[in-house]
Amino acid sequence: MVKYLAGLAGLGVWLFALHVLKKSKLNFWRYLVGSVGAFILMLAFLQPALTQPLARVVALLASIPGKIAHIYSAHYKYGVIFVESSAGAISLKIDFECSGIIEIIAYLSLLMFYQVYSVYERVYVGVLGMVAMVAANALRITVICLAIYFGGIDMYYIAHTFIGRFVFYGLSVLIYFYVFTKPQIIKQKVGSFKYGDD
Repeated sequence: MVKYLAGLAGLGVWLFALHVLKKSKLNFWRYLVGSVGAFILMLAFLQPALTQPLARVVALLASIPGKIAHIYSAHYKYGVIFVESSAGAISLKIDFECSGIIEIIAYLSLLMFYQVYSVYERVYVGVLGMVAMVAANALRITVICLAIYFGGIDMYYIAHTFIGRFVFYGLSVLIYFYVFTKPQIIKQKVGSFKYGDD
């Protein structure tokens, strides 16, 4: 009960700060306060409810290549992938950090206050971006499983810590480029010159 009252108080302070910053036309500070506040609030209230369902979806998507090639299996109801290699077997649990929930919440928080898009465009781009990030995370898990299958369970640390993160964050940079950087450049106007004009 105390947590929810504190959350409601935080929400009220955040909304008031956003209102003051909008009235003052301090757009950068509104974007910063809005994005950080949205991230904290979503992390506090949405993350506990969405982590397990998201882990199941990621496990389900990552299990498809393993099932087709008969090289690893997933128990997506529990968010677990079982990889058997010639050097032994290992089970991977997709938990809070591996579900991609933090990255998705950060993406949505930044997008909510990104004024390059209209509200409709932000919803559309938000949904597409979430789908792309879930797919990128599933690909990361798939790459980790394949590295373990072909390299043995000794590959787990390298696959999880380096290869998988390189895949996921590389794809995330592409998503961020197409969602945040490219539209900003295209919609930028300098004098009578505007990018993207034919």
